[in-house]
Amino acid sequence: MTIRFDGRVAVVTGAGAGLGRSHALALAARGAKVVVNDPAMSRRPGAGSQRAADDAVAEIRAAGGEAIANHDSIAEVAGAQRLIDQAVSQYGRIDILVNNAGVLRDKTLAKMDMADWDLVLKVHLSGTAYCTRAAWPEMQKNRYGRIVFTTSNAGLYGSFGQANYSAAKMGMLGLMNTLKQEGLKHNILVNTVAPVAATNMTEGILPAQIAPHFRPEHASAAVMVMCSETFPHSGQVCSAAAGHYALVYVSCSIGRQFDPSSIVSPEDLWAAWEGVANRNGVRTFPSAASETEAIVESIGQLRRGAAAP
Repeated sequence: MTIRFDGRVAVVTGAGAGLGRSHALALAARGAKVVVNDPAMSRRPGAGSQRAADDAVAEIRAAGGEAIANHDSIAEVAGAQRLIDQAVSQYGRIDILVNNAGVLRDKTLAKMDMADWDLVLKVHLSGTAYCTRAAWPEMQKNRYGRIVFTTSNAGLYGSFGQANYSAAKMGMLGLMNTLKQEGLKHNILVNTVAPVAATNMTEGILPAQIAPHFRPEHASAAVMVMCSETFPHSGQVCSAAAGHYALVYVSCSIGRQFDPSSIVSPEDLWAAWEGVANRNGVRTFPSAASETEAIVESIGQLRRGAAAP
């Protein structure tokens, strides 16, 4: 099966360089009309006052694709709205939104200026929400949408000196998990990629001898799959780096069910902690309600005299 986006309109944020640029080029090469968003200036030698988004658009057009540039900051509600409005005004619709834009302001929390906390959360998490909110009514109207968020292993597992970035990236999973439910009846699917790639943002982090393996195009392959019309899933997180792909899950241990008619003492809970933490038979839940249902079932087993976990 060949993945194509002919007739589809895609918006990619932070697409002037790095991962976003790779995603935009891949979408355009497969037939999408692409709106390349990036407020940054070009880092290309001799570019002068050229914008990074304009560089990416020129590359897409030189390869025979169709694209326009947008220079708004998605960290502001009005900027995100103008971006989506431009896509609809130029091409009549929006089918695909890749939320990729980001910044870094790395410091330990004890040394971090809270302005840097606010900035990173605003660009990564709020910017993702602003763009998604702006695109949502158009996708609802067309009964079609493919939205991809960009998280990070820093959010999934933690990364020293990146408290702001990690919090923003993990927040995206909560947003995705709710939107996968809200979008389903409108055929709007929301998924997340967790990439590691050698880009300007990771310069000096990946050792020089392995950096060539971490090309952005590896992550773009996962994004193309998630953006495709035939991809049926919503709420998935795909780790994508250096040709390795895996799905990431939030899981829950079976745990220990106490009699809920009496309050469990901290001492009894601590005595049972090894059983609470036991990873045998871990579970995943498609929604918050499904976890509550599992707890109610566990109580029922306990009261029926069954061997409740």
